[in-house]
Amino acid sequence: MKTSLTLFCVILALFSPITGWAFDHSHAQFEGVLKKYVDDKGMVNYAALKKNRADLDAYLKTTGAISESEFKAWTHDQRLAFLINVYNAETLQLIIDHYPVKSIKKIGGFFFGQPWDVECVTLFGKKTTLNHIEHDILRPKYKEPRVHFVIVCAAMGCPPLSNQVFVAESLDQQLDTRGQVFLAQKNKNKLDGSTLYLSPIFSWFAEDFTKNGSLQDFVAKFFPTDIKGKKLKIKYTSYDWSLNKQ
Repeated sequence: MKTSLTLFCVILALFSPITGWAFDHSHAQFEGVLKKYVDDKGMVNYAALKKNRADLDAYLKTTGAISESEFKAWTHDQRLAFLINVYNAETLQLIIDHYPVKSIKKIGGFFFGQPWDVECVTLFGKKTTLNHIEHDILRPKYKEPRVHFVIVCAAMGCPPLSNQVFVAESLDQQLDTRGQVFLAQKNKNKLDGSTLYLSPIFSWFAEDFTKNGSLQDFVAKFFPTDIKGKKLKIKYTSYDWSLNKQ
C-alpha cells in the first residue's frame, strides 16, 4: 500500500502543471537574457534580442502562467522581485515587438494611448498593462520607493537597466545598490554649489520619496557625496526619452 501511494505521488508530480511552489525564484532564464543582451551601463542590444527572443518569450510565458493565489503564497520579497523582473522583461518584449523604434513613447498611438497603457503584459493569466503593475500594484501595495531605481522604461533618462535579475534573498541590498548607481549618474543627478539637481523621477513620484522625511533626506542615503543636513535648493534635470540601445 505504501509503495503504491508513493508511486501515485511521483506520477502526479510528473503530470501536474507547474505551480507556484515550482516557480524558479532565481529567475535564471531571464538572467541569461540580461547577461547576453544588456551591458554594464544598462544599454540593450535590441536588434540581437529581437532575432533571438525565444528565452525572453519563454520566461514571460512562465511568469504569465502564475496564478494570483500562487503569487500570494510567496514571501513579500519573492513577490516584489517577481513584479520588478516581470516589469522589466515585459518592457524589453514591448520594445522588440516594435523594433526598430527610436523611443518607447512612439509605441501606442491614437488607439492605445501611451505605451504603458498597451495591454502587452500577461499577469495572473490575464492581459494587462505596465501601468497596472506600477501604479495599481507596486506603488500602492508595496510602498517601496526604491522600485523607481529598478523598473526601467527603456529610455536613456531612466535608471540604467541592471543586467542582473532581482531575487528575494538579496533584494534589499540590490535596491540600495541600484539607488547608488542611479544617483551617481551626473547627467541626471548632481550637486552644483548649493543646488541639488535631480532626475525628474524625483519630482514625478515625490509622494513616494517623502513619506518619511524630505526628498533631500531620502536622496542623501544614496548620493555619492555627503549632502545630509545641508541647505540645498532642488532643481530637476531634463529627461531623455531616447531608447537605451547599444
